[in-house]
Amino acid sequence: MNDDVWLARRFEADRPRLEAVAFRMLGSSGEAEDAVQEAWFRLASTDAGQIANLSGWLTTVVGRVCLDQLRRRKARSEQPMPEHGAEPVPLPDAAPPADPESEALMADSVGLALLIVLEALEPAERLAFVLHDMFAVPFEEIARIIDRTPVAARKLASRARARVRGTEEPPARDVSRQRKVVEAFLGAARAGDFEALVAVLDPEVTARTADGPVGAVIRGAAQIAGSAITFAALASPAREFMLVDGRVAVVSTSPEGTTRMLVFSVEDGLVTALEGIADVEHLRGRELTLLED
Repeated sequence: MNDDVWLARRFEADRPRLEAVAFRMLGSSGEAEDAVQEAWFRLASTDAGQIANLSGWLTTVVGRVCLDQLRRRKARSEQPMPEHGAEPVPLPDAAPPADPESEALMADSVGLALLIVLEALEPAERLAFVLHDMFAVPFEEIARIIDRTPVAARKLASRARARVRGTEEPPARDVSRQRKVVEAFLGAARAGDFEALVAVLDPEVTARTADGPVGAVIRGAAQIAGSAITFAALASPAREFMLVDGRVAVVSTSPEGTTRMLVFSVEDGLVTALEGIADVEHLRGRELTLLED
């Protein structure tokens, strides 16, 4: 076996893990594949015999490619919702077993809600969190990728972790109460039950879209209940929950594959306001927390 064939086989063995890293960094399967392909181009033009740890070298290259991409996005203020048309790349175990079937059984899929929280992080925070918390990459290696000290890398990951988990999360009882009301709304919307919808809506409830035209607000329980079909995609069982500034939000996808988020304001057991969000840019500066099912 010549060196080129050996190198290609080694790269292909690392590809699933590299694509998993890149997907969590970029939130797009296509961009993740491009980042990994760029790593291959760089490897092909490098003397692989001088690389002591090939897997670590490839992780570093992919990490830097993704970091540059995230920084360019930020500079252009282009922060679309993560794509969800294709299945997310499985997350391998930190020390993957040799048996691919066992690895597949142990793999965990990244949730859409987590991708949205990750999109709201600064590029260096996101890289530090993804590499350390999801792939067990040491802070010493992460520091080299982001040109910081290991202590600074640790702080970035800690800051990102706090945002993912939420540091100002409302009491569990309050979240549970909110979620029950939201579940009642979703169930009524899915069933097209007008009366049940009105029953969980405050008479003066409002609904608006964060990135819609100014003044585009729907008011009144009857008007919003009458638009229940609009919420049918969000009422689908295939949904995820998170908190946005302490309010329960539902993340889902339309039949066309478009990501949507609906944030609920709940007071005294009734929905008082709904906010639709389709652009992650409108989540910047807000406190985002994942909710377990």
